[in-house]
Amino acid sequence: MRITRDTLMKLARNAVAERVYRSRDIICVYLTGSMLKEEPLLGGAADIDMVLVHSSTPEAPREVIQATNEVHIDLCHLSQAYFNQPRKLRKDAWVGGFMCASPLVLHDQQHWFEFTQASVCSQYNAPENVMSRAWPMAEAARTIWFDLHAGRFENPAFTFWQYLRALEKAANAVSILAGLPLTERRFMLEFPARAQALQRPGLASGLTDLFMPAPLPADRRETLLSACQSALEQLGRQPDCPAVLLPQRRVYYLNAVDALWNEQPAAAAWILLRVWTRAVCSLAEPAAAQQTWQTSLADLGLNPADMDASLAALDAYLDGVEETLDTWAAKNGIERA
Repeated sequence: MRITRDTLMKLARNAVAERVYRSRDIICVYLTGSMLKEEPLLGGAADIDMVLVHSSTPEAPREVIQATNEVHIDLCHLSQAYFNQPRKLRKDAWVGGFMCASPLVLHDQQHWFEFTQASVCSQYNAPENVMSRAWPMAEAARTIWFDLHAGRFENPAFTFWQYLRALEKAANAVSILAGLPLTERRFMLEFPARAQALQRPGLASGLTDLFMPAPLPADRRETLLSACQSALEQLGRQPDCPAVLLPQRRVYYLNAVDALWNEQPAAAAWILLRVWTRAVCSLAEPAAAQQTWQTSLADLGLNPADMDASLAALDAYLDGVEETLDTWAAKNGIERA
């Protein structure tokens, strides 16, 4: 099946029509994420991100629906009450941020979205609100570093997952100064431009060094992808599989890694490491998968069992991130509370 942006929009509109017909409490639906880009496909696969606002409390916060083999619909369910405090949402980098990024409204009762967006997005980009979104990200990254430095995680896979979480939060703290937080598949495709916009291009290369100390081996692509897929398949059979790693999203991730491997190796490595590591951490019986994962990471120049050097480098990187935030705040007349 040939997939175009028009195909994705048709799938989105059909899904909305069906949902609104079945659920009378839906007051608004809007599209966000990659569907707002000119080219939403990556590696021939895409997700359709929708926010559904309900007049009552939704049964579940997230739902993933398979549309085609290459496309899934990712539904975020929120109660209308979530939007009752505009000042709080101005400090929300995710829901508030994407609401203010000109999402495409597909369903709206009584102009709810127009009124709510106007309330939330007023002063959203004021420097004090920008910093109220960026500082918590940097602080969360530093907290994870303290936990890692204190050796509070014994399992190598969980230790490395926390390390990757610290990198993501640190980089997003910087990204927020120049726009929306970055999402997983396009993280390393877009972060260099964010760092450049702040005249700190070294933050992008420095981040890459922290998770990709050696070049991706071209002759190991199929082997590594196969091992990651195996872990995802094992996890997909568990009833408690996290929504982000459900089988409907497998092609979405693996196709992106495959497509980016040669031309954008850092972007490919970022997706592979995060998805694979999180899958191994979520397995009920992880022994075999974790052994394969750990051996494979050694081929990539990473040693989750001995993170001392990586943690020292992360410490220095976080210093750079914190300095960047403090400099930006000072230029904009903001004092840290």
